[in-house]
Amino acid sequence: MNKRLIANVIGCACLTLATAAEARTSYDGPWNLTFVTQRGSCDPTYNFSVNINGGVVTHPNLVKFSGYVGRSGAVRASVTVHDKYASGSGKLMQDTGGGTWSGHAAGGRCSGYWTAQRNN
Repeated sequence: MNKRLIANVIGCACLTLATAAEARTSYDGPWNLTFVTQRGSCDPTYNFSVNINGGVVTHPNLVKFSGYVGRSGAVRASVTVHDKYASGSGKLMQDTGGGTWSGHAAGGRCSGYWTAQRNN
């Protein structure tokens, strides 16, 4: 009987962990992002789309990309593409968001702001 109890407890724990890992957030779905350079020699603007699933921000073509959105909407992300690197933080609301970013490209430092719009 103890083995059966232990198996049930382990099964419930695994199910709970799987459910938590796949938990949807109110920010899940596709988002369009615009990055504006205010200082430095980076391109004036960058536009691309990301997807949020369970609070994890992903981009299908960027291998060195990581991002996370908390329950409060606080977001942090970073990306590396060849010799370019940027990281940023900010906040998402229901359908919009924004924040700041900084990084480097072509040997120079850059910084600016970003905006987000939910892609319904």
